[in-house]
Amino acid sequence: MNTRELQDEIIRLKKENDICILAHAYTSHDVWEVADYVGDSFGLSQQAAAASNKTIIMCGVRFMAETVKILSPDKKVILAAPEAGCPMADQIDAISLRKMKEENPGYKAVCYINTTSELKTECDVCVTSSSAPEIIKKLDSDKILFVPDCNLGGWIQNQLPEKEFKMMKGGCPTHLRATKADVEIAKEKHPNALLLVHPECRQEVTEMADYAGSTTGIMNYAKKSDATEFIIGTENSIVQHLQFECPDKKFYPLSKDLVCSNMKLTTLGDVYNCVRDCGGEEIELPENVMAGAKRCIDEMIRLGE
Repeated sequence: MNTRELQDEIIRLKKENDICILAHAYTSHDVWEVADYVGDSFGLSQQAAAASNKTIIMCGVRFMAETVKILSPDKKVILAAPEAGCPMADQIDAISLRKMKEENPGYKAVCYINTTSELKTECDVCVTSSSAPEIIKKLDSDKILFVPDCNLGGWIQNQLPEKEFKMMKGGCPTHLRATKADVEIAKEKHPNALLLVHPECRQEVTEMADYAGSTTGIMNYAKKSDATEFIIGTENSIVQHLQFECPDKKFYPLSKDLVCSNMKLTTLGDVYNCVRDCGGEEIELPENVMAGAKRCIDEMIRLGE
């Protein structure tokens, strides 16, 4: 089969088998085209919870599939590429966080959504890159213990100077590859382009940006802007996706090295095997982990409202 034939067969089988397909924004465009929903990790889990389908296929990484399962415990959740993990999510475990909390009494433990479900059981609340400033501002404590991304944490701290932050030295290996030198080179090549970056980038990069925000925020900014040229400082698949969605505009990668190998693991063939019930991995979590992580996520939803 060619790409279009394979996509048509996936679409036929997902309808026949009552399956909802989720694709994170960093997956390839051929996977996007068979998905029911495309977006950031938490937004996808909310779409899954609202969907009537009994089976959910996550085209993304493991922590995303875990979040889907936590919000949709009665549904069958399949991770299309079982080896797809998140290096940042693996940088800290529940035991390490427990020790950090003991060393910093009186601090509220806040974790990025890009963490394992087990880690979330030790946190007071989790946040997304788009919701973090609003939610942390509402917390009934001025002392924040933020894990694992110190770049995202620093970006939040700059917006909330009234809060005291302590952070670990973690972060996204992909976004950490972008440097100030990359920005200078890109701006020299494309002097009329706006720089849009993810706050997981280094502070030296976000300080030079015209806009910093979540992946969805970056895409929405580019689509709504009157500008016609953009340098994209996040995973390079977003350059291609924006080229499809805004063919009248030009998009350039901040660095050729902004590629997440884990997000690239999910192929159209993986999705095809999943809809045929002969691929992927079903996500199952212990009840205590499900309950503890859900408490953390529910608090984010409550404060976000």
